Amino acid sequence: MGKSKAKPNGKKPAAEEKKVYLEPEHTKSRITDFEFKELVVLPREIDLNEWLASNTTTFFHHINLQYSTISEFCTGETCQTMAVCNTQYYWYDERGKKVKCTAPQYVDFVMSSVQKLVTDEDVFPTKYGREFPSSFESLVKKICKYLFHVLGHIYWAHFKETLALELHGHLNTLYVHFILFAREFNLLDPKETAVMDDLTEVLCSSPGNSGATGDGASSGASGAQNHVKER
Repeated sequence: MGKSKAKPNGKKPAAEEKKVYLEPEHTKSRITDFEFKELVVLPREIDLNEWLASNTTTFFHHINLQYSTISEFCTGETCQTMAVCNTQYYWYDERGKKVKCTAPQYVDFVMSSVQKLVTDEDVFPTKYGREFPSSFESLVKKICKYLFHVLGHIYWAHFKETLALELHGHLNTLYVHFILFAREFNLLDPKETAVMDDLTEVLCSSPGNSGATGDGASSGASGAQNHVKER
């Protein structure tokens, strides 16, 4: 599976577009009022790796489905780079070689790589008696990082299309569930998610999700807006 690296590229960012997804009328939209903070907690008598595997697989399918609703608008022409706010993501192959790609190509790399992992019995065992590899948690963290990139791109580049399809409630609900699950088990580096801290603070600080932003990830995001980064 590929990897990503980050460094400021010294270029001045393009004029920041208005973040429509932060408007109150849109952030209030959900498909359920369920308290996800309770839903993500590891149930008693359930193995941690089993819980991580089950939820990671589910998030992969749901995020893949959410992206498919706007995939026709995410093309090599409309999205020449995999961008989220002031950050551009690059794919790195298994040899560590940096691959220049468009957003749809990046997403295809992500989904193909994750699909390969979640269907590999040696990584995500489904048969009784099979053990999870020692590297399982680190693989789950890597998967979550790439799935976060996809969610971020949907918000940043395709929220207007999502809004037109009236699927923003689904997107918000999926985002909250994913972020709270990742935070419950420390699956995402706060530095990685800082690019979307403004949205996370609004969505995950709503009633029923209080305390979800307690890891301090919301600090420092605004200061990063003055630099375009490569990852």
